[in-house]
Amino acid sequence: MISFDDKLQPLLGKKTADALETGLGLTTVGDLLRHYPRRYDERGKLTDIRSLEIDEHVTVQAEVRKCQKRQMKARRGQMTEAVITDGTSELHLVFFGKPAFVAEQQLLPGTRALFAGKVGRYRQNLQLVHPAFEVLTAEQDGSSFLQAFLPVYPASQHINTWNIANCVKQLLEVWDGPGEDPLPADFRSEQGLIGLEEALRAIHRPDSWAQIAVAQQRLKWDEALAVQLALAQRRKASTARPAPSCARRSGGILDAFDARLPFTLTAGQVEVGEQISTDLESVVPMNRLLQGEVGSGKTMVALRAMLQAVDAGRQAAMLAPTEVLAAQHARSLSEMLGDLARAGQLGGAEDATRVTLLTGSMNTAQRRQALLDIVTGEAGIVVGTHAIIQEKVEFHSLGLVVVDEQHRFGVEQRAALSARGERENPHVLVMTATPIPRTVAMTVYGDLEVSALRELPGGRSPIKTSVVPVREKPTWLDRAFARVREEVAAGHQAYFVCPRIGDEEPAKTDDEDKRPALSVIDVATMLAQGPLRGLRIEILHGRMPPDEKDAVMRAFAANEVHVLVATTVIEVGVNVPNATVMAIMDADRFGVSQLHQLRGRVGRGSAPGLCLLVTEMPEMTATMERLRAVESTLDGFELAQLDLELRREGDILGAAQSGRRSGLKMLSLLRDEDVIADARTAAQQVVDADPDLEEHPGLARMVATLLTEESAGFLEKA
Repeated sequence: MISFDDKLQPLLGKKTADALETGLGLTTVGDLLRHYPRRYDERGKLTDIRSLEIDEHVTVQAEVRKCQKRQMKARRGQMTEAVITDGTSELHLVFFGKPAFVAEQQLLPGTRALFAGKVGRYRQNLQLVHPAFEVLTAEQDGSSFLQAFLPVYPASQHINTWNIANCVKQLLEVWDGPGEDPLPADFRSEQGLIGLEEALRAIHRPDSWAQIAVAQQRLKWDEALAVQLALAQRRKASTARPAPSCARRSGGILDAFDARLPFTLTAGQVEVGEQISTDLESVVPMNRLLQGEVGSGKTMVALRAMLQAVDAGRQAAMLAPTEVLAAQHARSLSEMLGDLARAGQLGGAEDATRVTLLTGSMNTAQRRQALLDIVTGEAGIVVGTHAIIQEKVEFHSLGLVVVDEQHRFGVEQRAALSARGERENPHVLVMTATPIPRTVAMTVYGDLEVSALRELPGGRSPIKTSVVPVREKPTWLDRAFARVREEVAAGHQAYFVCPRIGDEEPAKTDDEDKRPALSVIDVATMLAQGPLRGLRIEILHGRMPPDEKDAVMRAFAANEVHVLVATTVIEVGVNVPNATVMAIMDADRFGVSQLHQLRGRVGRGSAPGLCLLVTEMPEMTATMERLRAVESTLDGFELAQLDLELRREGDILGAAQSGRRSGLKMLSLLRDEDVIADARTAAQQVVDADPDLEEHPGLARMVATLLTEESAGFLEKA
């Protein structure tokens, strides 16, 4: 009997098994059977060529329009060029050497075939170089492509989709089934789900769209339930060690701080603040995700939570992803608190505490003093980078951990900090300015309670975003530079953001028309020598020494620098209200959420903000469509949904944290919200009654099978 755990090599041969492992990481029967088709092509129905993306590895069903061999100009030998079409658009193919001869013989005009390769661009034409191809004829005895439905699998340069399809066909002919179904019969009946063996056979060898739909529904449930069971177990385990109760104290530092606020908190800040305050009073560890727009006041909410912990005799730690942001937070918290942050100092308030910064670049004396303040409890609030979670750092009584910009931390770092209490788990508040669609929150952050700040505090100025299409309208770039000069002349400042630093080798590309990304060093030089000559220009990037970075940021904050040319090191937390304009160079090389984050650095004062998205991308491309979407709305929640659609969910679970492939292959976070929500409810009921799944061995195996080691570790520590 062949089981899910059996190796593929004895069944498929060493060469094929090696290709599956090298290209796709598939080593067992279960791996291959759970490697589902990406889509299905109906025999004879051609692929929409216009939907192809540059650098994507694709499989295309198309018809050959022309194919001819010619002598190469730059070197000896011949090449074959072909043009294939879907009836409306064209894709160019290029073959060299022996494949050129084979292509000329087989790709006759009118021939229909499958072509697989990486999409590139040459002289404005979409192109595949040396694509593998499989001619679709009626004489393919034994081929998976005699079916009416052609399964198109996620493939690689090591193995093509039709080879994978034939491997699956060969495997299904000798596979005896999975044994006992992991989902109990009564559960399948209640949810209207088919059995696992029927689903796996149908998903690979379907006879109809209806059969595909019922198979997909069953396999989606497997993935959704596996994830939600792991999260439910995590929620259950989080209550094993109590948290310190941090009850709000009347007349303490929090009340003193609130009494001095020169503005009124937004309704959202009050509501979320009450939720967090209630969580802090409990001995059940708080695990809450606070998401909100750039500038929505998350830091104010976090500070009030930290002061409640201080009032209870505990310490609060705030973890920031970069030293620039950590130093910025320490300064802004101290400024917001005023004399309430000067405990033991001349002029300190009666209920004051101390804000201590701890980073890896501090000198020995600074570090020794910071560690002493932390271990004695003199520092009620500790701000730092990952240096905080090193073993040498001992807290006097840690009650609350605030993690800023949640998505930029590895799970091990967050887990290490939240586990610093010896007998207690500190409360944990994680924050992100990248709004998260509900399905992602339920799936990735399902062990966290989620709060959202949607309204912006009063006094924030509007931000106008404009795409600067350099290719179509080159004079617009000159106007952008002039606009920066106008802002500086009015007493304001500007950011220029670039994709790379410039002291490294630019990434190589097969596309000779695609230049390397613009760099901080080159752009700063160009601006200083050309359109912004005479202005004070500085650079900022992550590889600068910490003291230099801090000095540059201080000078920019003090308006001693007119223009700051930087990488995305300024993406989060940097607060310079006088900066009113930002030009993002090569904006097409940034993601939607990143662009939204970056533009949140302007419009933070009384003057309106302007964000310029500079790009050479032509109109009528998917990339330009993305930039136009950012241009059209300031709603981060709307853009988050768009970002999820564009990223195709591939790195949502596990892969984004570990760099490996995702554990979710069938479940769609865009389309399957109902399945995710129902699975969450079902999983919680199961775990409440059977925390370790001892009475549900099939479900325990399913969790172990469907969650990769990386994503399971992520869920455990997130």
